[in-house]
Amino acid sequence: MGSVDIYALRGIDIEIEEGEFVCIMGPSGCGKSTLLNILGCLDKPTDGKYYLNGCDISYLDDDTLSDMRCNYLGFVFQSYNLIPQLSVIENIEIPLYYQGISPNESREKTIEMASRVGLAERLYHKPTELSGGQQQRVGIARALVNNPLVILADEPTGNLDSKSGKEIIDIFIELHRQKKTIIMVTHDEDIARNAERIICLRDGLIENDERVYRG
Repeated sequence: MGSVDIYALRGIDIEIEEGEFVCIMGPSGCGKSTLLNILGCLDKPTDGKYYLNGCDISYLDDDTLSDMRCNYLGFVFQSYNLIPQLSVIENIEIPLYYQGISPNESREKTIEMASRVGLAERLYHKPTELSGGQQQRVGIARALVNNPLVILADEPTGNLDSKSGKEIIDIFIELHRQKKTIIMVTHDEDIARNAERIICLRDGLIENDERVYRG
């Protein structure tokens, strides 16, 4: 029956500066996940260019893209994506293992990062022994432990109650104060207003790109 090309994105032209906190919004199917996957070097654009830290990733091979993800990017997922057999400290250490960091240095960095997100007393617990909010804190610590250039968060509060969700957003707000670059996908307008810039997509196009006025 042949095939039909489906275009998730139809000509996105944006520039995100170092230290910005950007939220991407829009209805289901508008291209949010595809855009985040391209920004995270998980997918390559079929046309056009994407520059990360001055490097055009559009033509890089899979091994080089993997290195880019390891060295420049930190991912926070809605479903946490923790390894259930590993403890908190072992889950956080994973990016450092792939960077070839020595065990002693890795353990020191991991303990420090766990403390920063309020998990100092939970280092040797398994994910199933943690609340949803605590599991997401592990995910954030894992994303931060390699000191990434950009933090990419896909609906990081989507599986959390309102109290836990606020605690997680407070962590992102503090990271923004520390000049971290954050790109977050969310459906929640209240969460988006914590960012300094909101990009709204519709049908693969940018419908609106505005700064958040705080009064």
